[in-house]
Amino acid sequence: MAMLWRGWKVGLIATVALALWGAAAPSARGAEMTFRVVTFGDPAKCRGRCPQAIAAEGEITERTPEAFVEFVRQNVQGGNLRSVVLFHSPGGRVVASMRLGVALRKLGAAAIVARVGPQASGRGGRVAAARCFSACVYALMGASRRVVPAPSQVGIHRMFMMEAMRNDETGAVLNRTYATESLVSRLSEYADMMGVSNELVRTAEAINPDRIHILTQREVRRWRLSNGKL
Repeated sequence: MAMLWRGWKVGLIATVALALWGAAAPSARGAEMTFRVVTFGDPAKCRGRCPQAIAAEGEITERTPEAFVEFVRQNVQGGNLRSVVLFHSPGGRVVASMRLGVALRKLGAAAIVARVGPQASGRGGRVAAARCFSACVYALMGASRRVVPAPSQVGIHRMFMMEAMRNDETGAVLNRTYATESLVSRLSEYADMMGVSNELVRTAEAINPDRIHILTQREVRRWRLSNGKL
């Protein structure tokens, strides 16, 4: 399947990134990540051969990596699908995000932080800015080529999990716990493996989880999170 899906073109990445210039950043979503095929170009001019990509939108859950692989399996035979994934996600599960990143790398997929609205007037969907926050960044790392065009946003903060604890006086309460050193080390090794500076992970772990740090384009380049040349 991976060999069948390596027919993506640089031109599609450039088209998406350039179309984002000047677009407003959308609000993040909290629903579970879904996948759909989006088409670019005018079908009348493409004669049925308009390039297509996968739009991945929503929160990354434990089911997301397998759902993504299955979606590719079901749609790869279409002929026009390029190995390009457009991400728009508020984050989700860290380990599942790493597994999704590994799936992207195995399939040779490129990723762009972008989203596509409904199709109109017989043409391909309109491209808009997107967000890749929190754990989404770790899925993005896995792509064979990554593009973070302005004004799309990538945001990081310290990993945490909310656990329900029993209190005899007040009943169940939520308690925030943080990632173990083992998980942080594993995530740093994963970043190295994907060609991204593990300084990004260390920086994220130093940021209060009640806020989010939006990476500047300089940070994106310095930490090699974006390696696309448009």
